[in-house]
Amino acid sequence: MSETEILSIMREFFWSAALMSLPLLGTALLVGLAVGLLQALTSIQEMTLTFVPKLGAMLIVFIATAGFMARMCIHLFDSVVIPAIAG
Repeated sequence: MSETEILSIMREFFWSAALMSLPLLGTALLVGLAVGLLQALTSIQEMTLTFVPKLGAMLIVFIATAGFMARMCIHLFDSVVIPAIAG
């Protein structure tokens, strides 16, 4: 296996990891921004107030996108890992 093949496989893995983490990171960003804005408007400075809404929203998004993530992992395994092992 040459260096270009290894780099190509690593690029596929990193790209897949970025695509799989995008919904969760985007949700955390948006909920954190909304809660931070609410805290600034109401002058409530409770540290745990940001944790619970982020956790709940990320759990909902994870459940909603778990099938997408599983399909992406299976596709990555079928199209990259098995041919690399067989080749």
